[in-house]
Amino acid sequence: MSSITIKEFYQDILGDTCPDIHQFLNENIHKDIGHFNVFDISEIYRDCKSKTEIPYNRRTYYKISLIKGKNKVEYANKTIQIEDCAILFASPKIPYNYTNLCTEQAGHFCVFTKDFLPATKIGVKLDQLPVFSPQSDFIFRISTEQFHQFEAIFLKMHEEITSDYVYKYDLLRNYVMELIHFGQKLKPILPIENNKTASSRTTSLFIELLERQFPIENISQLLQLKTPADFAGILGVHVNHLNRVLKETTGKTTGEIIGSRIFQEAKLLLTQTQWNISEIAFTLGFEEVAHFSNFFKKHSQQSPQNYRETSIV
Repeated sequence: MSSITIKEFYQDILGDTCPDIHQFLNENIHKDIGHFNVFDISEIYRDCKSKTEIPYNRRTYYKISLIKGKNKVEYANKTIQIEDCAILFASPKIPYNYTNLCTEQAGHFCVFTKDFLPATKIGVKLDQLPVFSPQSDFIFRISTEQFHQFEAIFLKMHEEITSDYVYKYDLLRNYVMELIHFGQKLKPILPIENNKTASSRTTSLFIELLERQFPIENISQLLQLKTPADFAGILGVHVNHLNRVLKETTGKTTGEIIGSRIFQEAKLLLTQTQWNISEIAFTLGFEEVAHFSNFFKKHSQQSPQNYRETSIV
């Protein structure tokens, strides 16, 4: 699973043909720590001919989108249909796919990094807020009246970010928190599929995070999430809770599922690449070749080298 940075976000959403792209990149990218920006959706679609689909990736930034138009959001084996007005709270922890279903799009969105709203400013970490928790649906259907209430906050953001007020970013933080608190009072849109239990949702998110790391396509692509604790941290749950949930829904422990998937990838790399054993071990997260060899023998009763020699015809 690739990660999209603020810089890549600008390049993807605005495109090289947009007249403001170089200004954004030159003036804003160096502010990636504590970065914030706000956009008008209709202007982007009119001036930049933005893509109708935003790919399924893990973002490194947070995004709050006020949407008016027909759209579809897919995440964790769920599909959300947006028919008119909605507000979306996206965090780096939940990969999702966003598709426009009509050309008439309106609204606003803001993007910011976690350092823009540090715990020292808001009292808790961003991921502890309900709208950004992996355990909470993050898309909310709203009325036309609520749309205008949210829009009033975004309009103040647009006005403030272009001002020369010395403390404008403190004020912008307050506006972001106003959006968050407003959103936390709303009810989420139910997915098209049957509503899932919290356990099945956690399982879906876990599997999504695991699978998005594969396939390994080059020796510089290193496995980032490889232990139960790694996944529990991303999902915002205790490692024992994650293990219990996966055991109930799949019959396997967290470690067994991770190990099985890494073993599957190891077999493919041994038979379909010319990489040496140490390179394969390194990309799969093993610091020592001996550890990889022991892991592989545990799953196949033979060494990686022997498996390669007997499997390649």
